[in-house]
Amino acid sequence: MSKDDLRRRYEEVSQWPLITLAVLFVAAYAWGVLRPDLPGWLLSTLRVVTVVTWPVFLADYVLRLALAEQRWHFVRRNWVDGLAVLLPLLRPLRVLSLVRVARVLDRRLTSTLHGRVAAYVTAIASLVVFMASLAAFDAERSAPGASITSYGDAVWWAITTITTVGYGDAYPVTPEGRLVAVLLMISGIALLGVVTAAVASWFVGRVAEAAQAQDDADDAELRSEVRALAAEVRALRAELAGQYADGGEVRRTGSG
Repeated sequence: MSKDDLRRRYEEVSQWPLITLAVLFVAAYAWGVLRPDLPGWLLSTLRVVTVVTWPVFLADYVLRLALAEQRWHFVRRNWVDGLAVLLPLLRPLRVLSLVRVARVLDRRLTSTLHGRVAAYVTAIASLVVFMASLAAFDAERSAPGASITSYGDAVWWAITTITTVGYGDAYPVTPEGRLVAVLLMISGIALLGVVTAAVASWFVGRVAEAAQAQDDADDAELRSEVRALAAEVRALRAELAGQYADGGEVRRTGSG
């Protein structure tokens, strides 16, 4: 068994534990941000959960890299995973940890192209908006002159940013919040490109299906006409053969 086969086998076995761990990370991070008035011991526990997940994801990335036969190719294909494990302790960049959820969920999505794109875009957009709004709210709520002072404001800002609308009524003022905004803008442009490509692919597929159906119908009609023509030729041939047979019999009778 090759290294790539071992890596794929490992990814199949580890996907659900990693999904569970990623969900725990998201829950712990969200709970700590949205409820800063929790008891001190509980907040400390939530911080421990968010920190402990990082070595696990790091070990997962290192193991998959070690099992890859073409390691530079693996690094280029999974550069976002690498970024997510290299920069986990910067609070605004914790949003990158959701990449692990999306990358693992991608292995469980439907096998058809359009089903995979639709599910992928929906899941990624929801996760990005949720986590980016948390990160922005965490960075902005206590900043002087901040316009994002509630989680509702943060969600509204994240939605208008990822959709590239950008009304400007809410915007980050801290360096951390602006870094989250940059990541969110890039994500929005990337998702918009994926949606555009998926819609174009769907239209092309429908046109191709219609053309193929028309070709099949034309072929069926042509085959039917050929069969009818062949039947007529056989009938004419039989009729001519009968006439020749009758003419020969008459000539033989007359000569006798």
